[in-house]
Amino acid sequence: MKLKTVETGLLVVSIPVLLLLQACSSVKGDTADGAPPPAKVVPFADAALFTVDHPEQFPLAAAAEHPTASELVVTGTVTPDVSRNVPVVSLASGRVMVIRTRLGDTVQKGQLLMTIRSDDVSGGYSNYKMAVADETLARAQLERTKDLYEHGAFALNDLQVAQDTEDKAKVAVDTAAEHLRLLGNDPDKMNFTVDIFAPVSGTITDQEVTAGSLVQAYSTPSPFTISDLSSTWIVCDVYENDLASVRIGDTAEIKLNAYPDRTFRGRVSNILPILDPNLRTGKVRIEVQNPGIMRLGMFVTATFRGQTREMHTIVPASAILHMHDREFVYVPAPEKKFRRVEVVSGDVLQDHTDLQEIKSGLEPGQQVVTNALVLDHVLAQ
Repeated sequence: MKLKTVETGLLVVSIPVLLLLQACSSVKGDTADGAPPPAKVVPFADAALFTVDHPEQFPLAAAAEHPTASELVVTGTVTPDVSRNVPVVSLASGRVMVIRTRLGDTVQKGQLLMTIRSDDVSGGYSNYKMAVADETLARAQLERTKDLYEHGAFALNDLQVAQDTEDKAKVAVDTAAEHLRLLGNDPDKMNFTVDIFAPVSGTITDQEVTAGSLVQAYSTPSPFTISDLSSTWIVCDVYENDLASVRIGDTAEIKLNAYPDRTFRGRVSNILPILDPNLRTGKVRIEVQNPGIMRLGMFVTATFRGQTREMHTIVPASAILHMHDREFVYVPAPEKKFRRVEVVSGDVLQDHTDLQEIKSGLEPGQQVVTNALVLDHVLAQ
């Protein structure tokens, strides 16, 4: 009886377990039957890949190597050649009456710049008139002493003293007259103003006076500064790590931001021995002839041609497509396709104007379409 009871209990317990296992298997089966199909990965179309019907219509050329000098591109500004700066010095102190020129004007040597009224001139005329009067008196005394000496009334010493007095009076007259001439005035024509003339021809690059202002003789800053701008300096900032590639005497190509299509050539004349402690840059000075369009303060781009040689990739100039301030070439791809590759172009070769350098983006030996513009027009249709 006990055994049967146990068996009956096991049977009762087993039935719910079986029902639970059956339910779980049903749920799993339903889930498997209703699952979505596996996802299919569709690759994106390559936007740089283009298909053409007749690729043989577009000639190809292999990119080649070309040795060229290493280059360093830096920025700088146009500054005056300080050796060609001439200060306009006033030899007399006074008040500015009239200014004939202004900052930025081009002047010729001897041109009137300004007129000042000076007490120095007044004092100069006073000294000159007194010196003339003293010289007249001394000359009269000398004549009288000579006459008395010849009649035995004066001794030889008296004659010598009179002669010395007359000589000193003549020196005083000459000195006073020369002082007036130095100020620009005629001793025989009394005038209490002083005219300041341009000592050299050039452009007025600095002006420190206005009408009515006071001018001190031999003081700084000078009333005007005249600069000969036929030759200017380009002062560039070169980073410390690049200074070793720049040497005195190296040539440099200069391009003005205002005139990007024109190229000027200069030569490195000095490398300043002091570095900027904040930027870690050194000043490099380039001397360049000014055709008349370089203005002080203009920003420039200077390219230094180094002593070492580098190998650059070259392709036909027509193989480079200029689009949206970027540059591309087309290279062949399998299955009648061409791939558009972005590159960074360099200079056009001087000896072969139909060839152009590629700085990056293309390796020597790669095939490129020789006329990228024609292919781009075909693809755009």
